[in-house]
Amino acid sequence: MENNFDVIIIGGSYAGLSAGMALGRSLRNVLIIDSGKPCNRQTPHSHNFITQDGKRPKEISDLAKEQVAKYETVRFFNGTVIKTSKSDNGFEVETGCGEKFTAKKIILATGVKDIMPDIEGFSECWGISVIHCPYCHGYEVKGKKTGILSNGDLAFEFSKIVFNLSKDLILFTNGESTLNREQTEKFSQNKIVIAEQEIQKIVHQNGQIEKIIFKDGSESEMEALYAKIPFEQNVNTEDLNIELTEHGFIKIDQFHKTNTEGVFACGDNTTMMRSVANAVAQGNFTGAMVNKELSQEDF
Repeated sequence: MENNFDVIIIGGSYAGLSAGMALGRSLRNVLIIDSGKPCNRQTPHSHNFITQDGKRPKEISDLAKEQVAKYETVRFFNGTVIKTSKSDNGFEVETGCGEKFTAKKIILATGVKDIMPDIEGFSECWGISVIHCPYCHGYEVKGKKTGILSNGDLAFEFSKIVFNLSKDLILFTNGESTLNREQTEKFSQNKIVIAEQEIQKIVHQNGQIEKIIFKDGSESEMEALYAKIPFEQNVNTEDLNIELTEHGFIKIDQFHKTNTEGVFACGDNTTMMRSVANAVAQGNFTGAMVNKELSQEDF
């Protein structure tokens, strides 16, 4: 494999593959580096993506990769990027196995890594019955006994959306509630229970939640649980001094450029709107913007 490319895309899931297709169709020499561990690898079905509604996430990404691979200027490398730095030709990327590649431009399509809470059974249910997005999964659990694991202002705003899908709703603050008085009263008016006990365990069958057990021994039967959990970036943003937003996402402008010249970003690492459809759209746009910049430089 040649080691010099026009563009290196770090991350080969939906956003990265979409960017790769746009660049491949623009005759750009592209390398897509991917570790093969998407954040939704445990999720059984993807939704709210027109023409692909209900498909398995891997089914979508496998077909996408097959289609992108048909463009002869696009190459793939299975591995993990451990270091990215400036070079004479633009950037140098080093992988875990010691391979080094250079490119004029970099696209970060690396997604994010969810940080699981210290609750037994949580990670096994994540993406199956413990879910993050009402648009991706809410229709499938509409009307069911539903919980929200969150607190404070975020819980209050998020509950408004979930309440539209299920009126049998409980807010689990997993400790003392930080809702203010007005927010607490609004929950009471809408008959939303606030449970402040700390959660010890989620009882489930193959990822399908059955009940929540609290540390005080009490229990709450449950069919679905929305959870707003922390995350971290999958890429070392300090290598290239990439600026993050106050919420921890990669900061981009309207052209998906980061604060570091020549580095673009797209997908889940840039937005709280985490969905396959959004990642595909962002990747397509970013690929076009990178090609536009290369074209201007080459002309």
